Amino acid sequence: MVHIRLSNVNLTFRVRKHKRIPFKQFLIGGFFRRSVNPIMEVHALKNINLEIQEGERIGVIGHNGAGKTTLLKLLAGIYPPTSGYLQVEGRVSTLLDIGVGIESDATGWANIAYRSYLQGLTPKQVRERRQRIAEFSELGEFLNIPVRFYSSGMLVRLCFSIATEIDPEILLIDEILSAGDLGFQEKAHRRILELIQQSRLLVIATHDTATVPKLCTRMIWLDHGEIVMQGDPQTVVEAYKEYMTSGQRTAA
Repeated sequence: MVHIRLSNVNLTFRVRKHKRIPFKQFLIGGFFRRSVNPIMEVHALKNINLEIQEGERIGVIGHNGAGKTTLLKLLAGIYPPTSGYLQVEGRVSTLLDIGVGIESDATGWANIAYRSYLQGLTPKQVRERRQRIAEFSELGEFLNIPVRFYSSGMLVRLCFSIATEIDPEILLIDEILSAGDLGFQEKAHRRILELIQQSRLLVIATHDTATVPKLCTRMIWLDHGEIVMQGDPQTVVEAYKEYMTSGQRTAA
């Protein structure tokens, strides 16, 4: 039985304050023996307690920087928790960064194989699915040329077509994805809805407070890495909207 459980989970990043520093500043800092690029701690998720059972559809809302994507990456195993207990039972499929694994000098066909392997497909599964992926992308003969010659819309089509050729148990989505022109976007939207229906457990991070809550059984409101509220989707969304329009919001 698939399920997710988090108990007092915290996630802290240690990052440098500056990406790079001028050589002169480095010399002066070294002379006076002080750090010119100190390490900062970012407490991305704080004391998260959460249980999600099979059959649930969970929506996660919050302002930019609230921790929505970070939570999804934690559940996907990309980030290990700094402290606390995390248990994820079930095969995880993600729609987070769909461009990961794409090789610009390789053809569309080659990238279908590369990216599919990254998603955990076997060579046999890749052979079985590559034609379906190609047909969904509608890229035709362009699959025979390196993707560095693709337009941005063509690349998104390819990435989306590969990323959504999955059999999800636990499905993690970062926003409802748009891909290509209007006609393809409609196809992409239908594909997303199909995957949601197929999945046994869903967690989706979104800014859409109109459509997505209708797909969910529970909403979670994150603010600065903490769960502010969870429960009935409409109740949580209304509370979040009121907060965002009341002037109480602090800078993220």
